Amino acid sequence: MSDISFESIRMMRTALDSKQISARELTQMYLNNIKDNDNKILSFITVTEDAALKQADEAQKIIDAGESKPLTGIPMAIKDNICTEGVLTTCASKMLENFIPPYNATVMEKLNFQGIVMLGKTSMDEFAMGGSTQTSAFAKTKNPYNTECVPGGSSGGSAAAVSAGFCAAALGSDTGGSIRQPASFCGVTGMKPTYSRVSRYGLVAFASSLDQIGPIANSAEDCALVLNQICGFDPHDGTSSREQVPDFTSKIGQPLTGIKIALPKEFYAQGIDDEIKTSVLAAAKSYKEMGAELVECSMPSLKYAIPSYYLISSAEAASNLSRYDGIKYGHRHEGAESYEELIKLSRSEGFGDEVKRRILLGNYALSSGYYDAYYGKAMALRQVIRDEYAQVFERCDVVLAPTTPSVAYRPDEQVSDPVKMYQADFCTVTVNIAGLPAISTPCGYNKGGMPIGMSIIGKRFDEQTVIALADAYEKSFVRTPVSL
Repeated sequence: MSDISFESIRMMRTALDSKQISARELTQMYLNNIKDNDNKILSFITVTEDAALKQADEAQKIIDAGESKPLTGIPMAIKDNICTEGVLTTCASKMLENFIPPYNATVMEKLNFQGIVMLGKTSMDEFAMGGSTQTSAFAKTKNPYNTECVPGGSSGGSAAAVSAGFCAAALGSDTGGSIRQPASFCGVTGMKPTYSRVSRYGLVAFASSLDQIGPIANSAEDCALVLNQICGFDPHDGTSSREQVPDFTSKIGQPLTGIKIALPKEFYAQGIDDEIKTSVLAAAKSYKEMGAELVECSMPSLKYAIPSYYLISSAEAASNLSRYDGIKYGHRHEGAESYEELIKLSRSEGFGDEVKRRILLGNYALSSGYYDAYYGKAMALRQVIRDEYAQVFERCDVVLAPTTPSVAYRPDEQVSDPVKMYQADFCTVTVNIAGLPAISTPCGYNKGGMPIGMSIIGKRFDEQTVIALADAYEKSFVRTPVSL
């Protein structure tokens, strides 16, 4: 069978069940793509070739018995901060360079029940802190559209792997845009579900009130098919929701007549590249032609989003990363002469600069005398941002915004300037602050041929509407394929 690396999961399901291709052949197709081209992209930290072929053979037995599930035999990649039993899980950090989890994350248990094929673990920014995948200690991933540019982050390895045709879909995690931003940079679709929709058990924590696992794939429908299988209440995660899990594809194909799309003016203000504004507003016009109504509005608190997000996330990161002390697990300095020296040297050697920067910021914000001035105010702002979204959703069904202020950039343009990097998250962080679902999907290319992404933000637990709107646009949008 011809190469179907970029085909939809639904098409692959049909091909597998009708025996047009075997699970092993499909898996080998992706493994060959990885062998031939990942040396240019560096999207994987670990490739599990032998285990993948074994899983493919097990999946084939299920298919042959006529008992295949929606994702049986579908080859996927997993971000390297999601625990996989018996498989190295590094968080792209020297701190966890040799960590092999003794258990699976809940999402992995659910995917293994489906009979997926795991091709390997993808690179990321260290402990998911960054927007470029250049803080990875092991694989500084490149953008498949232009290998001189970054793929975004922190889920840059997962987004690049999907974009380059190394897997049918991938899992990432999103704390402030870490699924949507790299999906935008790499010209693919990435979904951040409602906070609590997907269990965080087994996701190595960055900021516990913001983190959320979600899919990256070639289309909104593919994201929905993966999301269908990884959602649901989990007794291992005290924050996971008991909300009923619907079929996330259920609204695909429905007419958009009567749908109201909000366009908050702050998302289209100074700082957003003109080419990006033009592309996203052209998409808005397309939605209007499909029957949707465009509603201009304002969300004044968005100007406080970046400081609010970085104070909350860094405070939670400082707390979560305090467990890496060189004693229980992780990197341990040999030869320390005291308990204090052991902790100091183990953490100094194990963590990279960006992680250290956020730990320092977080501890400062939580320290006596500064707590109310910084962390307390950030939490108050969080409620203001939530309230503003609630007011918008009283009148509208979704919000349409650019995913990023610029297209993918070269590493030397922003990576060395942390403040500039942080400002680039302006379009994405409020979704995590408010716990909302959002999807990023391509809506154009700049004059240099780099992808432009738009985000559709929905009401809590209304992923179906978000996915349906993304799908409606994707049906008329012609993507430019990657050429490696």
